[in-house]
Amino acid sequence: MSSEAGTERHKGSLLKTVELSLSVVLIILLAAYLFKSGRRSDKDDPGPSVVTLADLTTADVAVGPFHEYLPVEATIQPQSTVYLDAVEGGRVEKAFVEIGSVVKEGDALLHLTNTSLLMDIMWRESELFQQSNNLRNTRLSMEQFQLQLNQQLNELENQIQSQKKLYDRYKELDKDSLISKQEFESVRDQYDYLLKRKDLLTQSQKSELAIRKAQLDALEQSLARMQDNLDVVKQRQENLTVRAPIDGQITSLQAEIGQTKSPGQRLGQIDVLDGFKAAASIGEDYIGKLEVGRAGEFALDSRTFRLVVKKIFPEVKDGKFGIELEFRGERPKGIKRGQTLHVRLDLGETARALTIPRGDYLKTTGGDWVYKVNLEKKEAVKVRIKLGRQDADAAEVVKGLAAGDRIIVSSYEAFAARDKLLLKDK
Repeated sequence: MSSEAGTERHKGSLLKTVELSLSVVLIILLAAYLFKSGRRSDKDDPGPSVVTLADLTTADVAVGPFHEYLPVEATIQPQSTVYLDAVEGGRVEKAFVEIGSVVKEGDALLHLTNTSLLMDIMWRESELFQQSNNLRNTRLSMEQFQLQLNQQLNELENQIQSQKKLYDRYKELDKDSLISKQEFESVRDQYDYLLKRKDLLTQSQKSELAIRKAQLDALEQSLARMQDNLDVVKQRQENLTVRAPIDGQITSLQAEIGQTKSPGQRLGQIDVLDGFKAAASIGEDYIGKLEVGRAGEFALDSRTFRLVVKKIFPEVKDGKFGIELEFRGERPKGIKRGQTLHVRLDLGETARALTIPRGDYLKTTGGDWVYKVNLEKKEAVKVRIKLGRQDADAAEVVKGLAAGDRIIVSSYEAFAARDKLLLKDK
């Protein structure tokens, strides 16, 4: 009995030891979890940052004259561009120019080959030669037939002349009754027969010649059509050599040796070098504020140049629409295709508005918030705002600030995550 009691006491003591160990482990795990949670919380909320006032730039929110300008990045483009398309399909055999080459009107740019077109020309030339021979033979046959008819007519004319002389003699003899009536009538009838035969032969000749002339005309017209068709096909062959339609510079060439191009396929483009324009994409919010004739300006090489809006393309794509600008007055020298211009577009008249100056801080906030400095200049608090119109120097405040407020306008990159900044003099 005593042995069993000792065993039970040993088991109870072991169970208590295990329970105590598990409790300790749980307490340690819970403490570790709370410690890590506390560190994460401290990291998410870094608290206010202490900043020296001398390191900041501040400005007042004020009501004053505001003239709305729209900053735009415009790209230089040629005044006009001519696209090169394949008039005839074929295999690119040779390229005479490269991208960037300056060409003159009529210069050869590319040469294509088309075996099917070459075979078509050969077949048409053979057909034209055969038709030309047919025309020549028909013309020769007509000339021979006309010569034969002339000979028959001459022979008949001689017979008529001889018979007329005989008829005239018999007519005189008949008056004096020196011949019989039968002899006179026989000569007269023969003369009348020859005259009628001449008339019939002449009419027959005219009909036959008209028919042959019609055949000859038909052959000549057919030959002319075949020649025209051959000329057209040969012109197609000439189109296999792509030539420059204008003076300009090759800015695109989409043809490699050995490539096969279909009719109408784009081969490249030529930019006219006698003038430039500018193109830009603008947010759709300004589509109602812009109109043709709006002025703009940009600075280049310490000089200011003017532009005006020439075209507005109302189609909106990816939240933007396109405009085209042309130079007014003096044009800058040395500009090139693809160069970027920073243009200020004038959007309206001067009016009074609540404004804040533009600055580096807008790159961080996007105009959604600013740091507002309190009256004692001891701290700056993040304040949500809403901006409206903007020009190159200032932005209109629609919501979140009042006249007389003071904000930080220098860069926010060093403390953008803080909701509050503590300010000190030194």
